[in-house]
Amino acid sequence: MTIEIEKAAERVAKLRAQAEKLSTPLANAQAELEAAQEAETTRRAERGAVYDRQFADTWHERADEAARSGDEAHERFMEALSVEPWFAAYVEYRAARYRRGHVLTEAERAQRAIREPNTVPEQRWYDAQILDEIQRAVETQAAEIGAQFAEEMTKAREGHLYGTN
Repeated sequence: MTIEIEKAAERVAKLRAQAEKLSTPLANAQAELEAAQEAETTRRAERGAVYDRQFADTWHERADEAARSGDEAHERFMEALSVEPWFAAYVEYRAARYRRGHVLTEAERAQRAIREPNTVPEQRWYDAQILDEIQRAVETQAAEIGAQFAEEMTKAREGHLYGTN
């Protein structure tokens, strides 16, 4: 058993010497890595501060530009919508409700003018489900486009932080 213990002790001593020989370069490499990581973190923080200052200084203009970016699309939409047969039919349908409202208003006026009791019912407005469905579809697609824009802004900031822009 003593020979086995001696061999194991020699092997442990050999490995310990090798480990000590490699531990200094490893410790140095780890220190260099930590210093490089800290320097990069500092650079990113500095670039982030510059980006954030620029964005904070220009957000009004950016928000105005983003709001106006839909103006031409809105005009195109209204032009395209106004020539759609289904839209014209829907407008005609809704106009009938307004016509009825004008008739009721005039009837109330006439009854007051001749001093008769008011027998005219109140105007009832009925919401059309088609508008809700269109609105939901528009909002869903608009939210997706907005999310893409937010992702582009995030990438722009990260590119600024990482120095790829």
